[in-house]
Amino acid sequence: MDGTIANISIYLAATFAAALVTGIAGFAFGLVAAAVWLHILTPLETATLIIAFGLVVQGISVWKLRNALRWNRLWPFLLGAALGVPLGVAILDWANPDHIRSAIGVVLVLYSAYCLAWPAMKPVTIAGPTADAGVGFLNGILGGLTGLAGILTTIWCGMRGWGKDEQRAVFQPIGVAIFAMSGLCLGVNGSISRDTIWLFIVGLPVLLAGTWVGLKLYGCLDEGSFRKVVLVLLLISGVALVVPAI
Repeated sequence: MDGTIANISIYLAATFAAALVTGIAGFAFGLVAAAVWLHILTPLETATLIIAFGLVVQGISVWKLRNALRWNRLWPFLLGAALGVPLGVAILDWANPDHIRSAIGVVLVLYSAYCLAWPAMKPVTIAGPTADAGVGFLNGILGGLTGLAGILTTIWCGMRGWGKDEQRAVFQPIGVAIFAMSGLCLGVNGSISRDTIWLFIVGLPVLLAGTWVGLKLYGCLDEGSFRKVVLVLLLISGVALVVPAI
């Protein structure tokens, strides 16, 4: 990044906004941040910072929700993700990530638009650990392929009809796990530069402030409002994935 005051200000403002949104909804840090960062940072710097900051933001939120964590519910998603992430990374060798992003974007737009236009669907009650592991596996593939660490798990938790704390106590730990796996791969490959470390240090205080404000606002949301916030963000995420391909 060109270290001008303007670029640093834009970088910090985007970091705060992404942390704020994630504090409120529990996801979408990468989509919000990348929309701005890619104009002033390299793709590698953007991906590395999304993973590093994502770990911090999601980690703080998971700690706040630690009393809602249920490991017997989490383990199928984690197992599926652990198997899916390496496969997603391997698919990068022959698949076109842009096509994958566009397809996922269309699904997100259709799903969120439908749910916003119609009353809440009946919860999926017949699903069990096998179905959860399958969703975790697909989510891991998508995370390894595109960097979207929790989109599918977020949708699935909403379909299960769980409360807002229950949902976040599932899809946020999954996000942490996928970010950690991806970060390990980057570290092993020696992809973390000094400039990226400097950007992380400079942005960390702003990130923590945005996360704090977002979590405060999250505490003011009831179940219905949280559902709408998640659906609107899924809709925006879908549009953001589709538009670059048009």
